[in-house]
Amino acid sequence: MKLEKRSTGAEDAAPAPEVNTPNGKKNKPVVVYIMVLFIVAFLLMALSFLTHQRSNEEVIGTLQSSVSTLQELQKSQDENLRLHSQLEDTEKQIRELEDQVKELEDAGAKSDDKTEALLSLYLLQQQYAARDFDGCRQTLQSMEDAGQPALLSKDGLDKIVSPAQRYQQLKEAVMSTW
Repeated sequence: MKLEKRSTGAEDAAPAPEVNTPNGKKNKPVVVYIMVLFIVAFLLMALSFLTHQRSNEEVIGTLQSSVSTLQELQKSQDENLRLHSQLEDTEKQIRELEDQVKELEDAGAKSDDKTEALLSLYLLQQQYAARDFDGCRQTLQSMEDAGQPALLSKDGLDKIVSPAQRYQQLKEAVMSTW
C-alpha cells in the first residue's frame, strides 16, 4: 500500500532543502573551497616569510657592512691615538734635545768667554814682560769692561798660581808703575 502525499501549492514553489547524504557528496565543494583557501593562505604566508627573509638578509648585510666600517673606523681611530701619543713623545724628546743644545751652547759660550779671558791674561803677561805698561793698562781696562776677571779660575795646580791670582798680581804690579 502506497500512500501518496498530497502536495500543496506552497511546497511546490520552494525548492526542497538539500539534505546531507551520509556519503557527503554535497559537502565536497565546500571542503575543496576551504582547502583551496588554506592552501592560498599558506602560500601567501610562505611568500611573506620569504620576502621578510630576503629583507632581513639585506638588513643583516647592511648591518654587517656597517659593523665592518665601524671596525675599520675604530682601527683608524686607535692608530690615530697611537700616532698622536707617539707625536707627543717625539715633541717631548725634541724639547729635551733643544734644552740640551741650549745648555751646550751656553756652556760653549761660557767656555769661549773663559778662553777669551785666559787669552787676555796671556796678552797682559806678554805686555808686562815686554814692559809695555800702557798696553797693560788698556788690556786691564778691556778685561774689566768685559767682566773677564770673574771668569778666571781660582784653582791652581800644585805650586802654579791660579789665573785669578796671576791677574791680581799683574794688576797690582801695573798699577804700582803708574
